[in-house]
Amino acid sequence: MSGWTPKRFWTEVAVVPEGEDFAVTLDGRPVRTPLKAQLRVPTRPFAEEVAQEWAGQGEVLDPNTMPATRLANAAIDKVRAQRDEVVEMLASYGASDLLCYRAEGPDKLIARQQAGWDPLLAWSAEALGADLAVGCGVMPVAQAPGDLERLREPLEAMDAFELAAFHDLVTLSGSLVLGLAVALGRLSAEEAWRLSRLDEDFQIEEWGEDEEAAEAAARRRAALLDAARFHAQLTPRRPRP
Repeated sequence: MSGWTPKRFWTEVAVVPEGEDFAVTLDGRPVRTPLKAQLRVPTRPFAEEVAQEWAGQGEVLDPNTMPATRLANAAIDKVRAQRDEVVEMLASYGASDLLCYRAEGPDKLIARQQAGWDPLLAWSAEALGADLAVGCGVMPVAQAPGDLERLREPLEAMDAFELAAFHDLVTLSGSLVLGLAVALGRLSAEEAWRLSRLDEDFQIEEWGEDEEAAEAAARRRAALLDAARFHAQLTPRRPRP
């Protein structure tokens, strides 16, 4: 028996103010999350992004083409209820940040890492007060608790929607510092993606690219760019730290 596939049942999609938030309606009825909460988001630009996804659906609903809606669902149904755990998980990336683990060779890769990653660690020390240590190889690099706490502070200021977007910035890049650099305007998402891929791109230059791996990387890059756009749409309502 074939699985059930949701089909389009609406004609008109609208963004409707709801107090200080914004709801998305389908023929006047509010969109709801998988747990049946009303889908209400904190900024109009992000609400319009969600509305465009619903308006752009064909006869059959395709959740894979609705990243903003998925993020809103996650923020409402999951992150709000587990905010402390989400902050803790994301903050833990600082203790093993990608930028702190350097290759022992070859010299060409070492130089690329230094040129690409050192300026971000300098920014972390100056702008965030987190002066992270760097090591070579796979042995753990110990970080000072005070530095890790200072990396955590911007996360504590984020609401559930910002955290949901920030989650993808960090997990897709493998770096809390890169995620913060995008969220705080130090880097573009494209720059962060390139810097997160220094090791992989070097290996591709040396040995060639696997087609399946390239397709997976393209999907991850698109998801990172989406996350950066959504985070920017969700943050103008207050000054960034």
